[in-house]
Amino acid sequence: MSGKRNDETGVLKVAIQGVEGCFHDAAARQYFSGRRIETVPCETFHSLFDALAADASMVGIVAIENTIAGSLLANHELLRQSNLSIVGEHSVRISHVLCALPGESLETITEVNSHPMALMQCEQYLMRHPNMRMVEKFDTAGSAKEISEKQLEHHAAVCGELAAGLYGLDILEKGIETNKRNYTRFLILADPLLASEMKPRAEELDKASVVFTLPHSNGALSKVLTILSFYDVNLTKIQSLPIVGREWEYRFYVDLTFSSYVRYRQAIEAVRPLTNEFRILGEYLERVGINTIM
Repeated sequence: MSGKRNDETGVLKVAIQGVEGCFHDAAARQYFSGRRIETVPCETFHSLFDALAADASMVGIVAIENTIAGSLLANHELLRQSNLSIVGEHSVRISHVLCALPGESLETITEVNSHPMALMQCEQYLMRHPNMRMVEKFDTAGSAKEISEKQLEHHAAVCGELAAGLYGLDILEKGIETNKRNYTRFLILADPLLASEMKPRAEELDKASVVFTLPHSNGALSKVLTILSFYDVNLTKIQSLPIVGREWEYRFYVDLTFSSYVRYRQAIEAVRPLTNEFRILGEYLERVGINTIM
């Protein structure tokens, strides 16, 4: 993917949620492999979207769903409320390691730090080590960074292999996640002007994400799905969220795949009159392959 240069050096700035070495960082480096990037750490997803709004030359990478935790609903809403466009996706298998200061061993560890989701994903392994007390922290890579900077003895972090190496920690065990089919899908986001430069030609596009609301009437959603099917547009994901202040009304986030861009656009134009607040969040290339982040 080409994309606009951020400065005279040609380095692309990529906003990530978390500190350097986190899974967002690793996913960004995989997705933009082959070009020079500078990751910009953001403490929260809110601050990430704020950073992108403040700098139109920067792109962002945001987790949108996980096979264990499900959809990240808050990120769906942040995307809808922003002016950003989806320009790509990247799916990875998440693999966790247990790491600590050099010289530590499984027998010397008394406390394990990580994001609560990562601790949950490794719970079976950690439960086999009753001497290890699980303590929730804000971030996976942040836990590794804290142990390294503060030289916390008898502490271990659950994080990715990238973070362990970056902060000089020894890996005590690899692949400690309970479910080996732990996949996360990330979206690549950009300002509309930059997105138009990064976007492939229309005939190459094969996936889109849209959001809309429906009138509160019988069969409203069924009519939309029937039209999509008629135009050979495949619905790969549908996520509904209640609309605050409007009882029993929902907003639908839908991912579509297609083999013909022309047929897809025809389907969109046929669907629009049946919906309210319809918006195309992005048109991009579907990523079929799965990478592993360790």
